[in-house]
Amino acid sequence: MRKKVVIIGAGPAGLFSAYKLSNNNRFDIVLLDKGRDVDSRKCQLEYTGVCENCDPCNVLYGTGGSGCLSDGILNLRPDIGGDLEELTNDAKKAQNLVDEVDSIFLKHGAPENLFIGETENIENLQRKSEAVGIKFIQIPQRHIGSDYTPVVINSIKKYLEKKGVKFVSLADVIRIKKEKNIYKTTYLQNKQTHEINSEYIIAAPGRAGSGFLMSLIKDLGIKIEHQPIDIGVRVEVSKVVMQPVIDVNRDPKFHIYSKTYDDFVRTFCTNHEGYVMKEQYDGYVGVNGHSMRDIKSPNSNFAFLSKVTLTSPVEDTTSYGVSIAKIATVLGGGNPLVQRFGDLRRGRRSTPERIKRSKITPTLLSATPGDIAMALPYRIVTNLIESLEMLDNVIPGVGSDSTLLYAPEIKFYGIRVKVNNSMETNIPNLFVAGDGVGLSRDIVNSASTGILAAEGILKKESSS
Repeated sequence: MRKKVVIIGAGPAGLFSAYKLSNNNRFDIVLLDKGRDVDSRKCQLEYTGVCENCDPCNVLYGTGGSGCLSDGILNLRPDIGGDLEELTNDAKKAQNLVDEVDSIFLKHGAPENLFIGETENIENLQRKSEAVGIKFIQIPQRHIGSDYTPVVINSIKKYLEKKGVKFVSLADVIRIKKEKNIYKTTYLQNKQTHEINSEYIIAAPGRAGSGFLMSLIKDLGIKIEHQPIDIGVRVEVSKVVMQPVIDVNRDPKFHIYSKTYDDFVRTFCTNHEGYVMKEQYDGYVGVNGHSMRDIKSPNSNFAFLSKVTLTSPVEDTTSYGVSIAKIATVLGGGNPLVQRFGDLRRGRRSTPERIKRSKITPTLLSATPGDIAMALPYRIVTNLIESLEMLDNVIPGVGSDSTLLYAPEIKFYGIRVKVNNSMETNIPNLFVAGDGVGLSRDIVNSASTGILAAEGILKKESSS
């Protein structure tokens, strides 16, 4: 008798768990997502030349997940964007997962060109970084591009549909109940209530699914642990500033410890010749970035993030991050804040006139000129200023007065669901995967945890 598996979330974790399970004809697989089908997810840049005011349901939800409209960078290391070796307790298995994910992306249209960098250039950048106390991490990478990522995702979706996977878009899951050995998943679609019964659940809600995850934790008693989150800004500079580093690594990772507080600061998600974009959450806004292979801007941007860890009696880093985002949203009048680095350094707000005098034209036109120090805590602002000045020694120009900073950029990994090596929770036959449950922080690691969850179900079925 065929067993039913309900997968919640059609991002990389959900898609790749379905991919693995679809190779076994013992399952009926239903994949639910709150957003739209990949064909309906479009960035306004393609039509208007302006990367802003996109429907948030397009950006954060839908087939392909939030990464579908991102830069489409595949970091091909098991210790970047997560820690697969820790999850599997097996270094060889961790690397095999990365290779498996990469091979599937290649099969469905990811470019064969691999960004590795010349050894001499890598060593020169490492030497330059270490001279000022910064660690540069070299990573083999593929760049799909936010204009081609939907094409690749669509190919994966069509393959899965041919294998019998049922996709349900605009399906907002509101409740999961467990009755004996059956899960009852209730979702809303077009204001109509639907229910699906299944033997297995894989919850992969993504970063935007924190509200759903919290309700799931409360209703079913899933065990969790709080962990650090990243709070900071998105930095935008002229593309010529980033070009020498991009020639070495498409999405360079720099790890820094601030001078005053010795806090960890890192670069993340570099979008060369890309655009800063607004993300609309429930009650607050944030920023992100993306870049395309065909449509270019004169700028480059990257996330610049300070790690925040809370200890007893307040350990809920997610609530802390949301409170900061809401303050920034109020100060921005419902839009993100933008400030020149020179103004932040001098303790003054940026005005529209000062932004216009900048050597860099913002790619997110709706951002409100203001004072980021009014939104982010003093400690985080200090970390960002000190670390960006250090990074200027490695990438001359990133620390100039004209550099633009957008806030808030917050990566919510504050809740991590406790799982075994198969991604199974303390609730039998309930598996989790991906960024939203705290198990990954990028496309490749998210997809890998999806594969692990699918393998966990296959293992349970084979032993039953």
